[in-house]
Amino acid sequence: MCGIVGITGVDDALPYLLRGLGKLEYRGYDSAGVYVSDGFNGGYLVKEKGRVSALVKKAEAAHVHGTAGIAHTRWATHGGVSVANAHPQQSADGRFYLVHNGVIENYQELKDRYLSGVTFHSQTDTEVAVQLVDKFAKEDGLSAFDAFRKMISLLDGNSAYGFLLMDRENPDTLLAAKKKSPLLIGVSDHGNVVTSDAAAMLDVTQDFIELHDGDVAVVKPKQVEIFDAQGQAVEREPFHLDIDPTETDKGAYPYYMLKEIDEQAVVARKISQYYFDDDGRVQNISCAISDAIRAADRIYIVAAGTSFHAGLVGQRYFEKWAKIPTEVHVSSEFAYDQPMLSEHPFFIFLSQSGETADSREVLDNIKRQGYPTLTIANVVNSTLTREADFALPLLAGPEIAVASTKAYTAQVIVQAILAYSFADTDFNLKQELAKVAVEVSAITDEKETFKEIADTVLHNQRSAFYIGRGLDAAVALEAALKLKEISYVQTEGFAAGELKHGTISLIEEGTPVFALLTQSKTAGLLRGEVAQVAARGANTVIISSESLARPGDAYVLPEVDELLMPLLAVIPAQLIAYYATLDRGLDVDRPRNLAKSVTVQ
Repeated sequence: MCGIVGITGVDDALPYLLRGLGKLEYRGYDSAGVYVSDGFNGGYLVKEKGRVSALVKKAEAAHVHGTAGIAHTRWATHGGVSVANAHPQQSADGRFYLVHNGVIENYQELKDRYLSGVTFHSQTDTEVAVQLVDKFAKEDGLSAFDAFRKMISLLDGNSAYGFLLMDRENPDTLLAAKKKSPLLIGVSDHGNVVTSDAAAMLDVTQDFIELHDGDVAVVKPKQVEIFDAQGQAVEREPFHLDIDPTETDKGAYPYYMLKEIDEQAVVARKISQYYFDDDGRVQNISCAISDAIRAADRIYIVAAGTSFHAGLVGQRYFEKWAKIPTEVHVSSEFAYDQPMLSEHPFFIFLSQSGETADSREVLDNIKRQGYPTLTIANVVNSTLTREADFALPLLAGPEIAVASTKAYTAQVIVQAILAYSFADTDFNLKQELAKVAVEVSAITDEKETFKEIADTVLHNQRSAFYIGRGLDAAVALEAALKLKEISYVQTEGFAAGELKHGTISLIEEGTPVFALLTQSKTAGLLRGEVAQVAARGANTVIISSESLARPGDAYVLPEVDELLMPLLAVIPAQLIAYYATLDRGLDVDRPRNLAKSVTVQ
């Protein structure tokens, strides 16, 4: 969830590190820090609470300079939010500096066993790690590399880490290691980098080497050495990341989230072009994937958060078009309470980042049991895509805002296409998705309508509800998540029929209730449920499809096939959440306590 950047071999490391941290703010953070070496003269350690902009001011005031350095944005796990707990953490004698993503499960045991005489200045597990490196280098006479590896060897098997270490006695060298936490090495003719997210260093290079679990790497200005978990030197070829660095900029938009909402129509077209040929036949889904799914007696979709909600929509597609019973599971629950499985299961992992720790835990368990796995993710060469048997790209492009919008849309579309590839039907999905793209653009053009709804219905409200039936119930969950995660309005989404089984007791005068109404089979029932909450004082907002609309509905969606209405119904919810957040004066892209990529369990 935190962000790591490091660079060596440039004239002035600080600007690269600070720009990189700025690119990683979307991942979630509460403090940031940087260490820059100026050769054997020593170096500069600067840390600050809050936004990267505060660190920038502090570092510039300190006149930091040097040719190599490491930097970090922290999302607090061990220890509160403070300068002392920010990374980099340093050893007692100031020789070693360490940044770390992940959690060291047995840090307290290691501290008690090896470091009883050391004075600690933070509450972090990371300081334990760097003090151990220092101890092994000093007392055992080990090199920095061997001391680093010895520290790693003592970590509990469940510990997740992405480490980046600097040694004042080797000022141009970065030592990196990873397990269950993303870490890449970027290579170029004008310096090498280490980063937890390629987007942070695209202004330096677009060529990256993946580190695998257990790897330890030595990164110098013109040399990279990688050693696997057994200590054997390995050669790994770089992959080229074909991303325009400007894709990670906001451009003229005030927030990434608004930009990404507007990009959804383009994403729909891009996915369609990739997965359909000119005649509307599905392409770029391998025969191996198709054969594995055909052999399955049940599909299990495993995901978290927004991806879980996308999976609930995808479930309908797999059962209707592929004719395979499908279940959707929350990864954090499945990982430690696996249900009884069918005889021939097939697993689909949905993820934006491809690094979701809970989903990775499930993937590891499922692979050990020998079942086939497919990852559908937005980040190519991510852990989940690399370790699953099969992978399909979302093609949504970089998504920076914490609240996912276009990645959710992409997940729904790719699931639809995958399921449709098994269908025996005259339904033309390519043609229908083209209509979806047009109508998504039409909805996003009506921003003022949704701003007015947010300003009038949600202003000063503490709670709200989204309700729907069938596919609309799945969208209601995602709509509620969007509103609560960025505006902090406590919002619940659920199947409308459940109102009378308890939740209606929470309705008070003026309580906002948003009703999604796009499914003809249950439209009458939903109208009745809206009437029930209205009779108890709720301020109801109905978002309906054109064929089911009635006078007084707050917004009428254009008409597409009912199965694809979730792709339209979610857009008003995204924009209402956006404008409700602006109304409260909050940061749309970086809500408190949240991170874009959840890489710890």
